[in-house]
Amino acid sequence: MTKQNALEFSDLKHNAIPFPNIREDDYLPKLKEAIKAAKVDIEKIANSSDEPTFENTMLALETAGEDVSLVSSIFYNLLHSNTTDKLQELAQEFGPLLSAYGNDITLNAELFKRIESVYKNQAQFKLGHEEARLLEETYQDFVRNGARLSDTEKDELRKVDSELSQLTPKFSENVLKATNKFELWIDNESDLEGLPESAIESYKMAAKECDEDSKWLVTLHAPSFIPFTTYAKNRELREKLTRAFGSRAFNDEFDNQEVIKKILALREKRAGILGFKTHADYILQKRMAETPERVFQFLDQIKAPSINKAKEDVKEVAQFAKELDGIDELQRWDFAYYSEKLKQKKYDFDSEELRPYFQLENVIDGAFEHASKLYGLSFTESKDYPVYHEDVRTFEVSEKDTGEFIGLFYTDFFPRPSKNGGAWQNNFMDQGLFKGEVRRPHACIVCNFTKPTESKPSLLNLDEVLTLFHEFGHALHSLLSKCKYTSLGGTNVYWDFVELPSQIMENWVMEKEGLDVFAKHFETGEKIPQELADKMKRSEQFQAGYASIRQVSFATVDMLYHTTPAKDIGSIPEFEDKAMAEFQTMPKVEGSCFSCAFSHIFAGGYSAGYYSYKWAEVLDADAFEYFKEKGLFNTEVATKFKNEILSRGGTEHPMELYKRFRGREPDIQALLKRDGLV
Repeated sequence: MTKQNALEFSDLKHNAIPFPNIREDDYLPKLKEAIKAAKVDIEKIANSSDEPTFENTMLALETAGEDVSLVSSIFYNLLHSNTTDKLQELAQEFGPLLSAYGNDITLNAELFKRIESVYKNQAQFKLGHEEARLLEETYQDFVRNGARLSDTEKDELRKVDSELSQLTPKFSENVLKATNKFELWIDNESDLEGLPESAIESYKMAAKECDEDSKWLVTLHAPSFIPFTTYAKNRELREKLTRAFGSRAFNDEFDNQEVIKKILALREKRAGILGFKTHADYILQKRMAETPERVFQFLDQIKAPSINKAKEDVKEVAQFAKELDGIDELQRWDFAYYSEKLKQKKYDFDSEELRPYFQLENVIDGAFEHASKLYGLSFTESKDYPVYHEDVRTFEVSEKDTGEFIGLFYTDFFPRPSKNGGAWQNNFMDQGLFKGEVRRPHACIVCNFTKPTESKPSLLNLDEVLTLFHEFGHALHSLLSKCKYTSLGGTNVYWDFVELPSQIMENWVMEKEGLDVFAKHFETGEKIPQELADKMKRSEQFQAGYASIRQVSFATVDMLYHTTPAKDIGSIPEFEDKAMAEFQTMPKVEGSCFSCAFSHIFAGGYSAGYYSYKWAEVLDADAFEYFKEKGLFNTEVATKFKNEILSRGGTEHPMELYKRFRGREPDIQALLKRDGLV
């Protein structure tokens, strides 16, 4: 491997990042150096005596600061997927530096004058479609982020952004530390009654990793927490685990309550400085939904058919728990347990029956085969590329027929203390113009799946398979981008559109034709039986009302946080309780406050945007109906989806892209029908 500064543009094959060469002490100096060089480039653009043109202003701005993007991309990806105390410490310096750098660009009066000149005189430049979109998006971005503010207001905005840049990583850090701190040690084997063998074995292995040979260890990480609360007969321990999960970063040493209040107040202040009524108004100006009022109306459309069905779902589980075990009042730590048993009774189906057919390696190969059948892609694993952790695998992606290089694809699937919870997709390099050439992307999906044990490979549950396909859909959005400019390419689209390519991929998992591509028994190689696939399909709408209203409730809480005056929020748990009141179907767990671990909206970019999941569900349900009409692997439909959605990034308004694919606007009835809510 070439020895070079790992935070510079790499000369490795396909410019792969030389992760092992990265030294944590290099991050800050390299960022400062990159920012200093970028500022020189920006000043040259702003102070040029030449008449403003697209090339000397817009193109020059688009390509300025490429090293800043490279360093920050590597840093933040590793901060979330393989963090250390040092990286968390550096995040408190990185954020303000990048915030100030961003403001130095958008608040530069001379630079904006040149952009505005190009914008007003664009007719004379005879711009291509993508160039015109870049100009429009850049101009609007400057305007909505303060280019026309007074100097005093600009100073205020800089201060707010600097503070926010420290608070959001702090929120995430607190959640991770609170999650890692909790450990449920089990000595008596009887306390494991009801749990599948795969879970018990994983708990044993977790204990051994801590040098505890005679115990089992359960944690709050999803592959550990979910099986226990779903299958463990010991109600007392289910309660203990549920209470711990619900109280992460709440009234403990990692308490996020004040962090939330500060974030909300600063977001509100920022919106006010920029001329918006609320943070939600600011965010939604660049979303398909456009306004808070329209989001609330949309959520009401979903809520109306969901709430009564959700209450029926919970009532059915409560009655079943009463009949089975004499449970007088169903609690939250009971729901998953009795819901799973009820599903087994109603459909003669145990979700654990699927696990032997979902060996991780086969599921990955299955996702690749779907991409091959739909979009003509080929994935080849390679050991030629450095990785940031031993769990990471690297694949070269190419066109199946021509061999043309499409991009690099990294996978990182197993939980560890250095990794944030949940699952996500990111890019180490975006597709588009970079260092003078249009480069191909380096995409990565990061998850927290069931680990292999001493006797079995990693066998996923259905939710994990759906998650893998979901994140793979995001990766395809990045990999299939055909845009010229990085700021418009791949997943750089409106946030209530970005979940369409990911969520639509989940649909193939629920169809026998899709399952037959990868679902085979890890020991015998037998394909998943038709009877088992039918049971899974019949149970698809089980508890659909409860699942739907849960997502609607989270989206509503998010919108209320970001449309309510910060001074009126007061107590975080009280505000949460009031916002959730109409959605409650079971007693609240005292001492819990999910807001304090709601990383999506306080650390993950989904503020005033959590509704995007339901919004995109409408899109994906409607779009998948098209595939079902023509055939799950129909080349014509897949090619249209690839060319009109996946390859186009943010080069056009998403509704126009969708209408060109579907021939019309999406129909909300497709989602309600799929979920059995109408």
